[in-house]
Amino acid sequence: MKVLLACLCTLALATSVSAQARRTVFAPTTAPARTFRPFVVITGEDFAARTSFDATFGQTIYPMWGGGLQVAFRNNLYLDLTVSRFQKTGQRAFVVGGQAFPLAIALDAAITPIEATVGHRFVLRSSPRVVPYVGVGGGWYLYKESSDGDTVSTSHAGALGVAGVEFRTGRLVRLSVDAQYTYVPGILGNDGVSKDAGESNLGGVAGRFRVILGR
Repeated sequence: MKVLLACLCTLALATSVSAQARRTVFAPTTAPARTFRPFVVITGEDFAARTSFDATFGQTIYPMWGGGLQVAFRNNLYLDLTVSRFQKTGQRAFVVGGQAFPLAIALDAAITPIEATVGHRFVLRSSPRVVPYVGVGGGWYLYKESSDGDTVSTSHAGALGVAGVEFRTGRLVRLSVDAQYTYVPGILGNDGVSKDAGESNLGGVAGRFRVILGR
């Protein structure tokens, strides 16, 4: 009888140790040091050179499309790399006394921002599905325009700041909305309608919507 009890106790102890070992092996690990999250972005830009853009294209808000990659770190810092594109056909114009006069000469313009942003994501235990974030950064902005057989290409560095909110809608899908301000001097204001209007900043205020894939 004593032998049987000893065997049962040994078996129970072995079972407990085995279960504990399995729990140890398969226990959740800490978050990875970094997570790579690709995204697509749609932007509505209100350019600072409002008079120039309104005279050339006849509108105020301009759409851009693009994509990029976010590297999210365990300490809630992040790095965003983004490339987007704006392209539209308008017409040449000149400005006198703040009033624009179109010239009925076609003008094609394209802007390609290449941007890098570093920032902080505020991950709260009370609401893990809603993550506010802020960031600052800079970029390289390419500008090209073509009209009547002439082409002008130029580029310049700029600075940016961004603030927004990210929403977790699925295990691997997140949506974000934010506002971004950019300051890009030195591209406009050398000739044409931007010179007439005295506008040199290619930046402005933008509202952005992103679809982010990843944890």
